[in-house]
Amino acid sequence: MSPPSPEILQRARRVRLMVFDVDGVLTDGVLWYGAQGEMFKAFHTLDGHGLKMLAASGVRTAILSGRESPAVARRAAELGVAHVLQGIEDKGPALAGLLTELGLAAADAGCMGDDVVDLPMLGRCGFACAPAGAHGEVLRRVHYVSVAPAGRGAAREVCDLLMRAQGTLAGAIARYDPGS
Repeated sequence: MSPPSPEILQRARRVRLMVFDVDGVLTDGVLWYGAQGEMFKAFHTLDGHGLKMLAASGVRTAILSGRESPAVARRAAELGVAHVLQGIEDKGPALAGLLTELGLAAADAGCMGDDVVDLPMLGRCGFACAPAGAHGEVLRRVHYVSVAPAGRGAAREVCDLLMRAQGTLAGAIARYDPGS
């Protein structure tokens, strides 16, 4: 993997809020339904710990999803994600409202999405990201595309990139490395 460009690092340094879509970003995008109509989602621990480390480094995290799911609410609570917006049809105004609530400019936000429904939020942030395998229209419009696929480390890759750009990754890892 080649190092990020100076432009990507500059955008990543500015991020104070990182917003993640769920299906196709924090999950692999496959929807599983049980016999009673219940929906199941699988989340990767690498992505989850990345969100926790990012928040501990001082970058706020949020989830912005078009679907509503108790599993998402539970996972977000486990990870300490304070801003969870579900059932959102138009993600652009939802992002704008969150930025206003937090007193942040659009340039201070990063967003990660995978499909055309995410374009309204991706177009309003300073650092737009997508996982490998996202829809072509999304891939053409974002600043950064992860090497890792959705639901398999893509979100962690972005979290690590933000912390590296902001000079906090080594300290975040040092918490777990007794030899450092």
